[in-house]
Amino acid sequence: MSSYKLNNDIVVSQEQIDHWNAALAQMASPQEILKWAIATFPHLFQTTAFGLTGLATIDMLSKIEKDHITPLIFIDTLHHFPQTLALLEKVETRYYKPQNQSINVFRPQGLETETEFAAKHGDFLWERDDTQYDYLVKAEPAHRAYKELRVTAVFTGRRKSQGGSRSELRFVELDELNGILKINPLANWDFQEVKAYIDANHVPYNELLDLGYKSVGDYHSTVPVADGEDERAGRWKGQTKTECGIHETSRFAQFIQQGNETKPKN
Repeated sequence: MSSYKLNNDIVVSQEQIDHWNAALAQMASPQEILKWAIATFPHLFQTTAFGLTGLATIDMLSKIEKDHITPLIFIDTLHHFPQTLALLEKVETRYYKPQNQSINVFRPQGLETETEFAAKHGDFLWERDDTQYDYLVKAEPAHRAYKELRVTAVFTGRRKSQGGSRSELRFVELDELNGILKINPLANWDFQEVKAYIDANHVPYNELLDLGYKSVGDYHSTVPVADGEDERAGRWKGQTKTECGIHETSRFAQFIQQGNETKPKN
């Protein structure tokens, strides 16, 4: 049976991961999965771009953890909507500052603004070289965050109902390249269940949702969703692409292993 070394010299086997998934499938609620993960993993974090599922997870954690909330990682691509960045401040003020915590924000290496990014990499890199763009603004900052913060496991907001590659989602997944486990506590919930939780608990959410944006990413690759379309249909409209790169690390193995900004050879 294969074994994998995570950050912090923690070793897990495929047998363990399979056992966890089988056991978690019997749990009744995301809250139970959250409690299990909190009790099981050291150096546990959450990653989110403040989609509805991530926001629901934050609120659930705030009700489970009274004196300290699982720390949060936000990847600022420098190309987010202003509404997303405003929501970051609202979430930090409501959930983290009362616990004397801050959200961990990671940006493209050595850059602070979209203008700086364009000056270094040229305009419209996402159109000229989508793979390099995703690496620079998402995969590399995430990899750096996991290493600097010594992350063992992270909560994500992915769900099966989002379709695409997520339709086969498991509760616990191995990200071998980054040396972490990814835990998807709301994997079995659909959009309506998540939205109902948000409304019932008065959780702040991205105001773009009310304008038809059911899934919000970078401003240049996100459009509203039409009635009857999948909730992620507004991401990379007209393309076969369904993931930004943070959850498709195999695309960037050569980038990350080389630790540079040169496009890997196919």
